[in-house]
Amino acid sequence: MQVSIHINNLGKKFVNEWIFKDVTLTIPPAEKLVIMGANGSGKSTLLQSIASFLIPTKGEVVWKDENQTIEDDTIYKHLSMASPYMELIEDFTLTETIEHQRIFKPFINNSSTEELIKLMQLDHASEKYLKNYSSGMKQRVKLGLAILADCPVLLLDEPCSNLDTNAISWYQNMINEFAKNKTVIVCSNAVKEEYLFCTNKIEIENYK
Repeated sequence: MQVSIHINNLGKKFVNEWIFKDVTLTIPPAEKLVIMGANGSGKSTLLQSIASFLIPTKGEVVWKDENQTIEDDTIYKHLSMASPYMELIEDFTLTETIEHQRIFKPFINNSSTEELIKLMQLDHASEKYLKNYSSGMKQRVKLGLAILADCPVLLLDEPCSNLDTNAISWYQNMINEFAKNKTVIVCSNAVKEEYLFCTNKIEIENYK
């Protein structure tokens, strides 16, 4: 699957304030792009607009598989996402969380639940309820579920939030091993460890 994303004159306004406007960009398959900006600058809003989670005020986002347009209501099948504001079901164990996600999206290489838990390096906590996880462990779960999903596009909003040095190394290794052939879009407020692998970048402040 060769998914490209075509952003045409995109803008989002809340009340009378433009969060961003006039974003025109083509993201080819397997592109590694970072959206840079300070906290509260609109990075997350742009990312959610690209994912079609938010309706833009003007412009459009068109996803294509080669030359065929992907319908808006099926875009979610082609992407996975991790962000600090996404909620986990805290009354699930990690095992239950993985099995629940598997209902909606397959994992790469048809990996078993045990294999996925091992890749997340959370073997010791697989049967603990997520509500008893630390913030860093929860972020590792979010990243693991997103990176290991069998989807061509990976969206990451401040992926190193709540991660310690060892977990940041784990994140970078996971990206290098499992996201080489994916389109990856990262939102970052200049935490270099989050986007070292990116080859292109835009500054949200250029679209105000």
